[in-house]
Amino acid sequence: MNRWLLPEDIADVLPARARKIEELRRRALDLYQSYGYELVSPPLLEFLDSLLTGTGSDLNLQTFKLVDQLSGRTLGLRADITPQVARIDAHLLNREGITRLCYAGSVAHVRAPAGSSSREELQLGAEIYGHAGWEADLEALSLLLQTLNSAGIQKVYLDLSHAGVLKGILGEHALTASDTEALYTYLQTKDRAGLSQCVAKMPPSIGKPLLALIELNGSCPEVLANARSGKHALPNNPTIDQALNDLARLSEVLSSNGVELSIDLADLRGYQYHSGVMFAAYVDGLPQPIARGGRYDYVGQAFGRSRPATGFSLDLFTLADLSTHNVKRSAIIAPWSDDPTLLAMIADLRAQGEVVIQLRKGDQPSAEEFMCDRELVKQGSGWQVQAK
Repeated sequence: MNRWLLPEDIADVLPARARKIEELRRRALDLYQSYGYELVSPPLLEFLDSLLTGTGSDLNLQTFKLVDQLSGRTLGLRADITPQVARIDAHLLNREGITRLCYAGSVAHVRAPAGSSSREELQLGAEIYGHAGWEADLEALSLLLQTLNSAGIQKVYLDLSHAGVLKGILGEHALTASDTEALYTYLQTKDRAGLSQCVAKMPPSIGKPLLALIELNGSCPEVLANARSGKHALPNNPTIDQALNDLARLSEVLSSNGVELSIDLADLRGYQYHSGVMFAAYVDGLPQPIARGGRYDYVGQAFGRSRPATGFSLDLFTLADLSTHNVKRSAIIAPWSDDPTLLAMIADLRAQGEVVIQLRKGDQPSAEEFMCDRELVKQGSGWQVQAK
């Protein structure tokens, strides 16, 4: 057996990529800290029922499961960190008022997500708990845009949606689990034929607006106008009105800041999980969203404390692959020696943030991450840094 082989769609992260990932992680977490976010680090394994609370069936299918030999209970290897952070806010911190939390950690999927070549991701995210207003959604979106910009990605396209639209259309109409999954799939893929068959057994007051959702995508003003009074107008009820008002306010503020926006009311990925505004960020060169987020006010309810919550997450591996930052660190070559003067100078240079690589005479540096453009050369009884 080749002991160096890894499972399918699992890979080592080699130096150049690992360094870039770590730089982006540090930069993002420092940014979040400047906004008052506190770093948390949930465990990689949890009891399955806790890990999947309020997340819908999608996450369940993507979660590795195993039996805990100590308790006999089923454990899950996390596929998403957000439910864990909701548990921390609701059960462990149990604070009043607004709490801002951020995280960066590994997640694993049973199958590589669409558009990805890996079953492992390094998930980065930020969450705001305790504020139900649009201001928290705007802060999450602003942080996401700054995170992408700090990686050198300047052109970002935001696609907005709202879970309240579907809730407002369905109202008290109950769907079976299979009908719910079918409806979600047809809307997500904009399969009009399949959706027509799905809604044929529903009252026209529900089926017609569900079919209209497929057409309600494009520029924000146009979609909002059509949804309110156009050809594809949605029912006039408080839930839908509130959803459209939320989208209008956010799109107005973001558009005034030069953000490229669109609305797609059929993009309901994770609607079982979200409760309000949802958003996806797209960048050139990637067919799938680089980040997703939105409001999920009821996830903490199962942990004994339902709190308003909004936030976003993205995969640092993907972000690093798209990042334009790829500058090698400048380094100084120094000889291996027990000369106390040399050792003291090396220690001082490293304390100043310099990279100093010690080599034997005749050896050549092989680290690809460093540009060895200087060297320590003995001058009389002392040492000096000189250009190579």
